[in-house]
Amino acid sequence: MSKTTVITGRVAEETSTKLDRLAARMERSRSWIVARAVEEFVLSETELMDSLDEAEREIDRGEYLTQEEMEAWVAGLRRDAAA
Repeated sequence: MSKTTVITGRVAEETSTKLDRLAARMERSRSWIVARAVEEFVLSETELMDSLDEAEREIDRGEYLTQEEMEAWVAGLRRDAAA
């Protein structure tokens, strides 16, 4: 089993009530649900931030299309699809 740590956070009472109902329906503990939710959020946000960092590096290297270039590219795709 991996090491765990305890964290504390506050949520609205309504959210807590919904969490309790969900835990009961899933036959899981509140802790299990919160841990999964935090893991998913952290993974998702990390991937987003990494993607944005890479996009900024691409811009710095000049690897991007202008608005006009992008519009021409999309128009080309549409022409190809219509053919």
